[in-house]
Amino acid sequence: MEYEQLKLNNQLCFRLYTAARLTVGAYHPYLDPLGITYPQYLVLLVLWEQDKQPVCDIAARLMLDTNTVTPLLQRMEKSGLLLRTKGKTDTRQRIVSLTEKGLTMREQAKHIPECLSASILEKMDSVEELATLVPALDKLIEGLSER
Repeated sequence: MEYEQLKLNNQLCFRLYTAARLTVGAYHPYLDPLGITYPQYLVLLVLWEQDKQPVCDIAARLMLDTNTVTPLLQRMEKSGLLLRTKGKTDTRQRIVSLTEKGLTMREQAKHIPECLSASILEKMDSVEELATLVPALDKLIEGLSER
């Protein structure tokens, strides 16, 4: 091929896309019994760290637009995982808080990170090899988010 840079195997983006897609897929066996999707799991992780947050803060933590997060939160509210209420000082703001069902789900989900790590480590040479990915990915994310 005349253009080596256009070969699929020479694309970093393809590897990142494939790794992300396969990682999300690996969560299905753990999230399906809970009745939640991977994006909903991410919202729950944010709220389990700190409950009662404005929509804009949740969106910022997930590096998403509020227009993307709002429909997700609406579905989660319909399923009884969270509540969205008006802000006290700014009534245009929506504060998201966990319901009892959302709080209880944390106990049901506490094993998920270890299960995923164990699954990934089966394919890696060492824990250290996996650990080196985190700072490299953080650097990549930081660099791309500045654009």
